[in-house]
Amino acid sequence: MNNLKVWIPLAIFLMFCGVAAYQLTQPKDEFVESTMVGKPVPEFELRPATAELPGLSIADLKDGKPKLLNIWASWCVPCIAEAPHLETLKRQGVEIVGVAIRDRPQDVARFLGQYGNPYTKIGADDLSEIQLSIGSSGVPETFVVDGNGIIRHQHLGDVRAEHVPMLLQKLAEAGS
Repeated sequence: MNNLKVWIPLAIFLMFCGVAAYQLTQPKDEFVESTMVGKPVPEFELRPATAELPGLSIADLKDGKPKLLNIWASWCVPCIAEAPHLETLKRQGVEIVGVAIRDRPQDVARFLGQYGNPYTKIGADDLSEIQLSIGSSGVPETFVVDGNGIIRHQHLGDVRAEHVPMLLQKLAEAGS
């Protein structure tokens, strides 16, 4: 009986190691499907994140024109990397509105001055309430919102050059 007491913990440990090793060999699923795609953006009204631009409300997303809703922050390193690609989208006629997460007006203004400003409006989400209500789990994230305020696509992470054509296509689909 004493021999069995020694082997049971070892067997459990080896079984755990086997399960862990198996999981590590499985392909990583990087796509997290949002439960908000196809649903309306919840009601909100945010004060301006900086003195240079107006704030943002649900009415701005229900004006009949599809747009990108970018969730970002001045303290977000990947937001710096996506800034030139948002500028590219702006130059191609895309309207981009932003939600600055847990940020200070002077930091938002500094970021826009240093890395460019693709936004027509930026609302301040000091407590991440809007961020969480639309299903965003981090920064940056970008949503394609149709002219009726319905989320049509969620892009996780920073926008890169290879994502620009896809976002343009999603915007075109949202406008039709």
